[in-house]
Order: sequence, then C-alpha cells, then structure tokens
Amino acid sequence: MLAGKHILLIIGGGIAAFKSLDLIRRLRERGATVTPVLTRAGEEFVTPLSVSALAGQKLYRDLFDLGDEAEMGHIQLSRIADLVVIAPATADLMAKMAGGLANDLASTLLLATDTPVMIVPAMNVRMWEHAATQRNLATLRGDGIIVVGPNEGDMACGEFGPGRMSEPLEIVAAIETQLNDGPLSGRRILVTSGPTHEPIDPVRYIANRSSGAQGTAIASALAALGADVVFITGPADVPPPSGVHVVRVQTALQMQEAVNAALPVDAGVFTAAVADWRVTTASDRKLKKSKDGLPLLEFAENPDILKSVSQMTEGRPKLVVGFAAETNDVIENATAKRLRKGCDWIVANDVSPATGIMGGSENAVTLISDEGAEDWPRMAKDQVAKQLAARISDALK
Repeated sequence: MLAGKHILLIIGGGIAAFKSLDLIRRLRERGATVTPVLTRAGEEFVTPLSVSALAGQKLYRDLFDLGDEAEMGHIQLSRIADLVVIAPATADLMAKMAGGLANDLASTLLLATDTPVMIVPAMNVRMWEHAATQRNLATLRGDGIIVVGPNEGDMACGEFGPGRMSEPLEIVAAIETQLNDGPLSGRRILVTSGPTHEPIDPVRYIANRSSGAQGTAIASALAALGADVVFITGPADVPPPSGVHVVRVQTALQMQEAVNAALPVDAGVFTAAVADWRVTTASDRKLKKSKDGLPLLEFAENPDILKSVSQMTEGRPKLVVGFAAETNDVIENATAKRLRKGCDWIVANDVSPATGIMGGSENAVTLISDEGAEDWPRMAKDQVAKQLAARISDALK
C-alpha cells in the first residue's frame, strides 16, 4: 500500500495520457497523495478539470504563474514528493531530460528535483526504436532514472510493436516496489530468464524446454524486497512479473545486447537457458523437402553472457549468480562451470526428465559458492526465489 506516500505526477502529451486518469484513481485508492502537473501537450488529450478532480489536488501547469510561485514555487514543488512519475513520458520529454533542458514547468521540475524519478514511456514504435530515443534512454538509465515499460501491442496510430504505455496497475506495482523500504531498496539488479529461440527459417527455431518460471519468481522476490529489477526475458511460457522493467528478446545475441544496455547493476542473476549455438545459415524462406536430401545447417557458438559479465574488468556487479541445469554429475559439472565462468555463485539443479523440474512448479537446487555446496530441499519455485533473494540481500549489505 501507499498510505502516506506523495507522488508528483507529470502528464505528458500523448494519446496514452487518458491512462493517467485511471492511474491517479488507483494511486489514491492505495492511500497515496497525487499532485498533478499537466504539460501543454497533455492538455490536448485530458482536461485540467478532470485531472484535478480525480487527484483532489491543485493542478500545476505554468512555469511563470505568479500565484503558484508565491504559493509554493517550482523548486519546492519539485522536492515535496517521495517519487516523481512521468506518465506518459513522450519522446520529447525524454529528450529534454537527457539534454538537461528546462523550458517549461515539467522539464524545470525534473531538472530541479532531488527526488527519485520514474518514467513510463509511450510513443509510436518507430519513435521508440529510433537511435536518438535509445541514446536518450541509455543516458536516463545511467542517470538513475527508473524506467517502466513500454509494453508491446497495437497502437492508436495503427502500428504494432513496443511503445504502448504500461497499464495503470503495472505502474502502481512499480511505484509500490520503488517506495518499498525493503532491504534491497536502492539496489539495481539484473535478472535474465526463459529460453532463447535461434531461427532456422521463418517458422522453425532451436530452443529448449525452459518455462521461465524460476526466473520470473526470482525477479518478483527481488522486487518485493525493494530492488529496482531489470528483467530480460526470452519467449517464456509464464508472463513477466509486475513492478519490474521488462525487456523482451528472442535470440542469444539480442539478450547479450540487452544485458550490456542494462549495466551497471549491483547484482546479476542469470537464470536464462541461453542456446549454446545458433544457425549461421538461417534461411529467410521456409525450408522445403528436396530430392537433394537433408538441408545442411551450419552452426556458430553463441556469446557466453554469464562469463562476459563475470569477467568484466570494470563495472562488474558486486554479485554475479549463474544457473546450471544438469542431467548428470550435477555438483561436479556445476562446480566446474562456476570456476570456468568466474561467477560468484552457481545455482545447480537436476533437470533430467524423471525430476519433473524443467517446466514444473517445483525445484531442488544446490547453491555452490566459495564456501562449498549447500543443498536446499525440494520446494515450490516461489520459495526457492524468496530464499535466494534473501541470500542476495545479505550479500549486498
């Protein structure tokens, strides 16, 4: 719950601004005080009266408003809240933030604040994917800005892809996580999850049976302890958790790129079952049966993401945790993997078919570290996640 918490909500100019009205209602249901700031562009989509009425608070619009400056002043306004939230955060607002501009009330508040800032991007898919927006996004993350979304789906402009503003309840969950005074508050943790799909042709791919359930549970448990979680997931069976920043990928190369973009972090937990190889001869057309026999597939080794992060010479996370899914000689193979990769911990488990662990609801793991191998009893994956999150919290103290 958010009782006693104060949110300064900046509403940018985009069709997604209509969601900000529901967001205000959801925040107030949970006991939060919401002070709204409406940009001039935002007024094209929602009215000042509707925003102010739902918030039950005075609405702020103008930088050079004599009454507002006499009553509070934009500097004080920027510092009264527990969290500043920009929803929707347009490409224009993100560019202003990244460039340090301050030519209206919203951008001036953002430059003057000493309060944590969360942005909820919303824009056309091409604008989101544009190199300039991605540079600005990297700059903002490097500045410590919390990013929620965007989601992928149909857009008002008729296109499909990433750029949809997160839903109000997703934003509320992220706000609750951020304002949670848990032991991992202020810590940024990366979690990879799910399988990767390596294409053979447009309809076939190489994959594995990982459901992503354990990675999702770990990300959720870390967020519950107050961590700012970046969750990079392949095409998993289970939906990603709420209250984390979700980055969806398909291939190992895409996952490596997403991991590099998420750094630096305090800890990295690499649960993803990344394919060891990819097809270098992937076809852009569906392969057909031929009288010439079977098609010849050439393979290349995929990047070793865990090893590359574990062996970073600069900016290495304080704690790097790998996973080892084995079918035989579990402890021996996992111990050798930890030494070979250079990570701090390996969480090993037996995924041979008889165990029912791969794709199941339970797990039985062994935590391997410098102190040796520690067997955990078989339990629900959620419980494994909570126990591991508690260990990570202790290690980051």
